[in-house]
Order: sequence, then structure tokens, then C-alpha cells
Amino acid sequence: MFLQSSIDVQTQKISTYTEKLWQIIIDYSPKLISAFIILFVGLYLIRIVNRLIRRIMLKRELDPTLSKFLADIFLWILRAFLFAAFISKLGIETSSFVAILGAAGLAVGLSLQGSLSNFAGGMLIILFKPFRVGDYIEAQNVTGEVSEIQIFVTKIIGANNQTIYVPNGALSNGTIVNLSQAGIRRVDLSIAISYNANLLKVKEIIEKILSDNPKILTNPEPRVDVIALADHVKIAVRPWVSFTDYPVIAAETLEKIKLELDAAEIALHPVA
Repeated sequence: MFLQSSIDVQTQKISTYTEKLWQIIIDYSPKLISAFIILFVGLYLIRIVNRLIRRIMLKRELDPTLSKFLADIFLWILRAFLFAAFISKLGIETSSFVAILGAAGLAVGLSLQGSLSNFAGGMLIILFKPFRVGDYIEAQNVTGEVSEIQIFVTKIIGANNQTIYVPNGALSNGTIVNLSQAGIRRVDLSIAISYNANLLKVKEIIEKILSDNPKILTNPEPRVDVIALADHVKIAVRPWVSFTDYPVIAAETLEKIKLELDAAEIALHPVA
């Protein structure tokens, strides 16, 4: 009898809880449904707006890196507003949520100071453009072609095809040598001859080599100058070339000078 009474009480409690739960679901379901409708419709609209913004930036011929960066920032701002609207529709107090996010953001910011420095450096590089994608730069003991400017790092392809990632914070705060921005570059070569060699003949041979090469520019004019008199005569050879021709011209010119001087029976002086 007691057991039966206990079972009846438990059954009645379960029934009561079930009715209350069902009532809560019925009362809360409109908020839940409308909140998810806002979420999915908002995500769809944000995607459309983001594509529209990218197209507008493309038509205005903005820098590709800057366009991507601004579009991504705008995307996350819209998502943050959408998320705030979503939780507000669910009935969650947004002010408390914002306070929690603020405290969490402060803690994360303190622990990620280096990353924030790189983020700020990325913004400075994108805004002030000391270099662009495709430029050949020298910075932070790294030399190579800029392949991609990301928010936190810059991707550089070295001469031996190594992929190098340089943090934007260090990059923006250090010295950057943009080797390709001007479009042309001076080749700085030097040779040494003995005092017994005919200096005027040597200069004549070198000047002819430079004038015969169509890839060497005539403006600025190439120079062949004596720059030092020590135990030998040191001659600087300084032609100007297109940046893309620089490595080839440097090697070709040195080789041609050696062959032509050998043909003229003029020996180069060994340099220790």
C-alpha cells in the first residue's frame, strides 16, 4: 500500500514537471524560433553585403591586401552585431554579456601583446605601403619577394625559394629596404688590376662591354671609375639595369670583363 502510494506520488511529480517543461517550451519557442531566424537570415545578408563590399573595392581599384583586410574587419563587426541581436532575442541580458566579453578581451589582450603588436604592424604596413605584394625587399636580415601581407605576418619568398614569415610588428618597427620600388638598380662590381696594366685600355674595354649590352641602361649613365690605389688599382664598375635583370647582368658583366681582359693579355690582380 505504501509502495503504491509512493509510485503515485512520483508519477504525479513527473507529470507536473513534464507539464511545466512543455509549458516553458511553448512559451519560449517563439523567442527561440525568431532568434534563429534572425541568426540565419543575418548570416545570409552579411555574406551578400561582404561580397558587395569586395566588388565595390575591386571596381575602385583599391590595393588587394587593403581590400581584403577592410572586408574581413567589416565582416567580423557585422557578425558581432548579429550575435548581440541573437542573444538579446533569446532574452539574455546583453549588458552583462558585454561586461564579460570586455573582461575576457582585457585578459586575452594582456596575454597576446605580441600578437596585438603584429596586428598593429600589419595595419601600418597596409595603410602606409612601404612595400607591396611582388616587391623585393630586405628587412630583419631577410631578403626576398613579398608574396603575401597577412594581418599578423608577411610572407616572403627568398632567392632559394624558401618561404619566410616575418612578424609584422618587427617589420614595421625596423628598417625596410625596398629594392624594387624604383624599378631600376645599380650593379656595384669591382675589379683589381696591377700598376703595370694599361689603365686607359682596361677602362676602354669595360666601357665597350657595358655599351654593347642592350640590357644596361644609358640613363643613368654607367660609370667606370678608379676608387682605390693600394697594392693594386681598384676599379668600380657601376651600370644601371632594370631590377629584374640585376642578378643576370651582374654575373654576365663580370664574366665578360674577365674574358675580354684575358684576350687583351691584361691580368687581374689577386685580392686577398
